Amino acid sequence: MMKAVMLKSYGGPDVMRVGETARPIPAEGQVRIKVMATSVNRADLSQREGHYPSPPGESEILGLEASGVIDAVGAGVVNWAPGDRVMSLLAGGGYAQYALAYADHLLPIPEAMDFNSAACVCETYMTAFLNVFLIGGLGDGQSVLLHGGGGGVNTAGIQLCRTLTADVKIVVTASPAKIERVGRLGVDLVINYKDQDFAEQIRSYTADKGVDVILDHIGAAYIDKNLKALAIGGRLVIIGLLGGAMAQLDLGRLMVKRQRIIGSVLRARPVQEKAQITEAFKEKVLPLLADATIVPLIDAVYPLEAAADAHRKMAESRHFGKIVLAVRT
Repeated sequence: MMKAVMLKSYGGPDVMRVGETARPIPAEGQVRIKVMATSVNRADLSQREGHYPSPPGESEILGLEASGVIDAVGAGVVNWAPGDRVMSLLAGGGYAQYALAYADHLLPIPEAMDFNSAACVCETYMTAFLNVFLIGGLGDGQSVLLHGGGGGVNTAGIQLCRTLTADVKIVVTASPAKIERVGRLGVDLVINYKDQDFAEQIRSYTADKGVDVILDHIGAAYIDKNLKALAIGGRLVIIGLLGGAMAQLDLGRLMVKRQRIIGSVLRARPVQEKAQITEAFKEKVLPLLADATIVPLIDAVYPLEAAADAHRKMAESRHFGKIVLAVRT
């Protein structure tokens, strides 16, 4: 048996409780991780509310990433062994003492990195890497707009843009309380989205050119302004729908400016596709984590038993960087 965060029902943070359930058994191609830490992502809050179910066949326990030590391996696993320190992308199951992961989704934890920091890497940094670079195609000398200054994906995106590209202009929207801290991360322009029209600010900043890539988790509420802020040939990558799912588009402007709108999720992608993303991330980003060129930003560490408090903090946007859940063994 093992301890895990269970849902009594769907709803607010109080529906979560720590209970006991059976330890999962690794299938072919999987490993079981003795979890030392996991982290909180917006998707966890959505799943808790009943809006984002686990993919078929995956754990219904919350948690999309984890760090720990391999406890057992399934048939066909040859490159990993019990005792290996790993961090992994998960389709679910991270809020527990043990979690299953596909062997091809594992990354070795760099020697100097602790478990709390490692728990911040896979879902957040991989999401930013996938959507800004592999899908959005951000390149040297271009410009990018990242919405949601202070969030985990946003801070990861800022770090990746600064280290994987040269001469890139980084624009970030942030609430008034987070503007100064976002600015200290080395961005070129921070826009107060509460009081300023970010599309107008970007048009002014870029001399009416617009930005080449936008990473957006708001959706419908931002669609018109995003397209106004996007350059000719620009790419808008939507990874969330906090501002709604239904919107009207000016298709004429979209066509004339040859813009692209791309919807993207990571969790529901096929296992093999996520393995390919993991491999690309391992090649391009893992060395930067290993030599501490990139260091995950941790806002707070809660024990697993205080998952509800961690969810409340994220829901109220009181965090800057990642919120970690430490798992007691």
